[in-house]
Amino acid sequence: MTSYRQELEKYRDIDEDKILRELSAEELEQLDMELLEMDPENVLLPAGLRQRDQTQKSPTGPLDREALLQHLEKQALEATERQDLVPFTGEKKGKPFVPKNPTREIPREEQITLEPELEEALANATDAEMCDIAAILGMYTLMSNKQYYDAICSGDITNTEGINSVVKPDTYKPVPDEPPNPTNVEETLRQIQANDGALEDVNLNNIKDIPVATLKAICEAMKTNTHVKKLSLVATRSNDPVATAVAEMLTENKTLESLNIESNFITSAGMMSIIKAMYNNSTLSELKVDNQCQRLGDTVEMEMATMLEQCPSVTRFGYHFTQQGPRARAAIAITNNNELRRKQKKT
Repeated sequence: MTSYRQELEKYRDIDEDKILRELSAEELEQLDMELLEMDPENVLLPAGLRQRDQTQKSPTGPLDREALLQHLEKQALEATERQDLVPFTGEKKGKPFVPKNPTREIPREEQITLEPELEEALANATDAEMCDIAAILGMYTLMSNKQYYDAICSGDITNTEGINSVVKPDTYKPVPDEPPNPTNVEETLRQIQANDGALEDVNLNNIKDIPVATLKAICEAMKTNTHVKKLSLVATRSNDPVATAVAEMLTENKTLESLNIESNFITSAGMMSIIKAMYNNSTLSELKVDNQCQRLGDTVEMEMATMLEQCPSVTRFGYHFTQQGPRARAAIAITNNNELRRKQKKT
């Protein structure tokens, strides 16, 4: 028995063009229909050629837009309107609604007689004053919550509208945007490379135009720096190459205590390198890696929990776990690390 590959060898030298030239028009049309059934979407063709032309009529000429619009308008004017099943006459049927008791008389026993001074005061009170009085008497159903609590909490008349006023949303003061980060990146890089003792906190947050080469140079200079204790690279568009440089920096740096790389474009591979580099670091106590461009995955979260269990120096870890198992392990590990730090301070 010959194999399937050997069976296909006899079709290798077939001339497809010769076979297509010998087919008739009916056979070509049938072949076209069969090909459409095999691949109805035919994604290799442009969108305008995927639908087979099924028109049998010969073209009448090029498109004349004005003539087409005139023809459609003429057809619309010549079309007869559909007659209503019941013609409209404008006649009103039925009786208008009349309430049975338009005015209700208050019984004598329910009538309240006030002193003339109070009667005069209530008669001359404004809508705002009546609203405050109703709030003091506990009639909170007659007004909005804001009017009620403003009248209760304030000793003065604060309402400027009546009881039947329209409820309006609270007006909030606009919060201005935060000013841009004034840090000079090039000057900061020179200070880190020179191991300047006055530079202990490097804050490059929200500077989105830092080249990747500059970020890698900062990490390279941090390997030998002995004064910087806090490095923050939040929202600097850092990616996996920068994460690799950060991992190499954590392996060699022995001074850094806080690292923040939140809100960047680091994937699970880059984050895994940072987490594994923490096994060789004994000085970093705070690490924040949350809010990356994509989900890091269960493997990275399990590695984070293992790292926190084996690195007692990390007492603060910023990441929102998506799985219950790593979250519980990380919480226990952080608690144990803080307890160990507390005991070390006592001794």
